[in-house]
Amino acid sequence: MLHYFKLWLGVGWLLVMTMCYLSLTSSPPEFHIEFKSIDKLGHFLAYFILMFWFAQLYKASRTRLFYVLFFILMGVVLEILQGLGGIRYFEYYDMLANSLGVALAWFITKGRLNNLLLSFEALIK
Repeated sequence: MLHYFKLWLGVGWLLVMTMCYLSLTSSPPEFHIEFKSIDKLGHFLAYFILMFWFAQLYKASRTRLFYVLFFILMGVVLEILQGLGGIRYFEYYDMLANSLGVALAWFITKGRLNNLLLSFEALIK
């Protein structure tokens, strides 16, 4: 059991709120790296981090599945809102990148990376 669960949960929801803000702001940060699909990589990594983080907090399969579905739905809804806003663009490939990030994080936290945050807590005690 995580000793600082409430702190880590707060960090997780701060990550979710940051993701929502960055997805809907009219001036998101720009990548200055020459890579054709850098924005898709950004989507993938952002949603990977969200799912990876919450998978560290919740071990029950049912709860993790809830977060898988929640983050995939969140990515779809935020993409739709971007399209409706008239400032940003709606892209199916962004939704795919988001979903793949969630799926990979969910998959790898079934194994050895299941207790990374717990191990970190043990180091700081």
